[in-house]
Amino acid sequence: MVNLASAMDAMSDCLDGLRVVDLTRNLPGPFATRLLADLGADIIKIEPLNGDPARAFGELFTALNHGKETQKVDFRDPEGIDVIKAHLKSADVMLDSFRPEVLEGMGLDAKTLHALNPKLVMVSITGYGITDGVSDGSDDSQTKPNIKHNWANKAGHDINFMAMSGVLDQLKTAAGEQAMPNIQFADLAGGSDTAVIALLAAVFSAQRTGKGRHVAVSMTHSLYQHMVMPKATGKLVKSFTGKNPKPQHDFLGGLLPCYRLYKTADERYMAVGSLELKFWQGLCDVLELPELKTKHWQMGVMPNTKDSQKAAKVVADTFASQPLAYWQQIFESADVCVTPVLTLEEARVHPLFAHQDEHSATPGWQ
Repeated sequence: MVNLASAMDAMSDCLDGLRVVDLTRNLPGPFATRLLADLGADIIKIEPLNGDPARAFGELFTALNHGKETQKVDFRDPEGIDVIKAHLKSADVMLDSFRPEVLEGMGLDAKTLHALNPKLVMVSITGYGITDGVSDGSDDSQTKPNIKHNWANKAGHDINFMAMSGVLDQLKTAAGEQAMPNIQFADLAGGSDTAVIALLAAVFSAQRTGKGRHVAVSMTHSLYQHMVMPKATGKLVKSFTGKNPKPQHDFLGGLLPCYRLYKTADERYMAVGSLELKFWQGLCDVLELPELKTKHWQMGVMPNTKDSQKAAKVVADTFASQPLAYWQQIFESADVCVTPVLTLEEARVHPLFAHQDEHSATPGWQ
């Protein structure tokens, strides 16, 4: 395995020559184009005269937009629109985050732009989707899925998209109270990541066919599709309980003794992910609880049974007997899927991430 810096250098030319015009603002679109820039794409970020609202956050704007060429134009002036069109004539991709119909109002609709540049890939990051699917680039016709909602033009932010997709309801405390996340899952997973995947697929198609297209990414719909595990595990739990589980009692939501959070003596938490039998038995060895080695779902001990609940109570009492630092040291050399729940400050200085912030916003590349 190479270190992060050399890995980033090795990947930094993958999208050399890809020209991207970025009309997006705030978080989802700029993060998406930041990912593309890290891979070598040329990004020109075009802002309104008053700038991207994210500029008010200083460091956030820098993290999302460093390495991009920036330009400001008047989006309400035909001359400003002509400047954007001039860039689009030779661009491969345009991203926007406007509500539906705004592009058409500015004269930047798919029919107009594909007349200028037939291979242009247009990606619109929206909150709730649009009623007119995807353009094939040859004209302004659209594929029309059976959409029956009237949410396309509604305003919203990450918290609203999470709420409407059902994802926010899945984030509950052990007591069943609603949690308020400070990570923008809709903007990042539902917007940025989905947009980049769709964008690259459309570019690949355009290179082979010579025809661009207009792709609409719905952050709310993308989040809904991300709930593949709760949909599946909810049915599993219902099969042996007879009812739909509450999120905090889902198969992977704290129902299993081998997959949950345990509080330590100093009010911190250890994350136990010993889902497979071998890891659970290894955990029992570390905790010196050999009597629990058979109390596992793969040995027929199903969630919500007395044996399962008793095992969870014994493990909880054991973790509660010592502070986090003690367990962190105990499990450091034990390969049983048990880790401390780190604060952001602790994660920032951990060897896993000590150099992450120095290079880029691109996640996961080693």
